[in-house]
Amino acid sequence: MDSIENNILDLLISRGLTLGVVESATGGLISHRLTNVPGISGIYKGGITAYANETKMNALGVAATTLERFGAVSSEVAEEMAAGGRQALKVDICLSDTGIAGPGGATPTKPLGLFYFGLAHSGGVASRKHLFTGCREENKIAAADIGLGWLRDYLMGLPQ
Repeated sequence: MDSIENNILDLLISRGLTLGVVESATGGLISHRLTNVPGISGIYKGGITAYANETKMNALGVAATTLERFGAVSSEVAEEMAAGGRQALKVDICLSDTGIAGPGGATPTKPLGLFYFGLAHSGGVASRKHLFTGCREENKIAAADIGLGWLRDYLMGLPQ
C-alpha cells in the first residue's frame, strides 16, 4: 500500500514540481517523514525548523508586526512562513505549520492543540486551521498527517 509520502512524491514528479517544508510546532516531523521515501531527493529541496520567533523573522522573513499583531500561532504567520520558505528554499511549493502542541502554551483565545498550516505556490498562499485534542506527541503526529494530506490534495488538483 502506498503511503501519503509516496503519493506526494509521485504527484510532484508527474507535475515537475519541487517541494520545501517549514515547520515550527511539528519540529521537523513532516520533513522526517518525507525524507524516509526513497527517491524524494529529486524533488524535496529541504526544510527549515523555525521554532523561535527570531528564526521565523530572520530565516523566513516573517514580519515582526505580524507576530506582534496576530501571534506566532496564526494563519497570517503560517502564510508568511510558507511564502518565506518558498523563497528561501527556492521551491515551487512550500508547506508550513505553526501551533501549540502542548502541554503548555495555551491561552484563552488559543487553546492547546491549535495549529495553522500554510501552503505557498505559484498561485499564491493559503492557510488552514485545525484543532487537535491529544497529548504533545499525538498532536504533532496528527498535524503532520493533516499537513501532508492537504499537500497531497492540493497536488491532486493540479494538471499533470
